[in-house]
This record gives sequence, C-alpha cells and structure tokens, in this order.
Amino acid sequence: MEKILLVDDEQFFLDRMNRAFIRRGYATYIASSYDEAMDVIEEHQPLLAVFDLKMPGKSGLQLLKDALKRVPELSIVVLTGYGSIATATEAIKLGAVSYLAKPADVDEIIIAFGDDTDREPDFSQEELLPPSLARVEWEHIQRVLTDCDDNISCAAKKLGIHRRTLQRKLYKYAPK
Repeated sequence: MEKILLVDDEQFFLDRMNRAFIRRGYATYIASSYDEAMDVIEEHQPLLAVFDLKMPGKSGLQLLKDALKRVPELSIVVLTGYGSIATATEAIKLGAVSYLAKPADVDEIIIAFGDDTDREPDFSQEELLPPSLARVEWEHIQRVLTDCDDNISCAAKKLGIHRRTLQRKLYKYAPK
C-alpha cells in the first residue's frame, strides 16, 4: 500500500481528497500546514505527496524545498487555485513532478505522478486554444511578483502601476 501525504489548508478539499485516495487503496496522511506536514514527513516518510501552494505561514514552495531535503525520493505534485506560469516553473525547478490547478480530481493527480501509465491524458480542444488576454496579464503579474520575491511595492513599480491597483488585481481569482 503506497503512502501519500496530502497538504491543504482548506479542510473540505483535504477531506474529500483524503477519502478519494483511501478508496483507491492508498495509505494517507493529512496535514493543513507546513509544520504538520514536516512532522508527518519525519515520522512516516511517504514517497508521494500533494501540496497546496498557498497556505498560511510558509508556502507550498518552501515545503517542497524542505521536504525534498528530508526525503529526496519523495514525488510531489503541487496543487493551486492561484496558478501561474511563474509559480509552475518555480515548483518544477524545485523538484515537483507536476503542477495542477484546483480543482483537480484524484485520477488527474495519480496520472501526474506517472503511476498510471496505461491512461493517456485527454487534451480537449479547449486546452489547445490560446489563453485569454486576462489570463496572460495574470501570468505576467505572477512572474513579475515572483521575480520581486513577492514584494508588492517592487512588483507594482516594475509593472508601472499603483501598489493598490496591483493588490486589487491579486485579490481576484486567476482568470480562466
């Protein structure tokens, strides 16, 4: 039975994901913060993990770095509701095996780990369309923000917009 660590600060999503993995035969461990996740990694040393990107306290990217230092063979899929090319690139550079947007179902996550080699990913026609202008803007903002180490004032200056305008744009959900 494979052990998997699920880390998300949204309790409803975490419980739903936990039940789905249990139904598929996985031994699951759950955590809702960086500290809880590191405790589970130390104690149980799972080989699979699903990390939320945005959490209170330390982020999923920091958890990714520190988890791989403790268990280098850990395969990690990063999930987020605030996806961008910049954070996806950063997660992959740090060692994540995949990066998925929420809400992702458990079968998509299993495919992302590469455990289910019989199933081919289904690329719908919708995925082949170019991104909307709003989406491109969102990704550019995220890239600049990452380059500025998440400093809003620095990113606003580089983007040539007021800090409050940038904060309002970041408060909204990522466009489709």
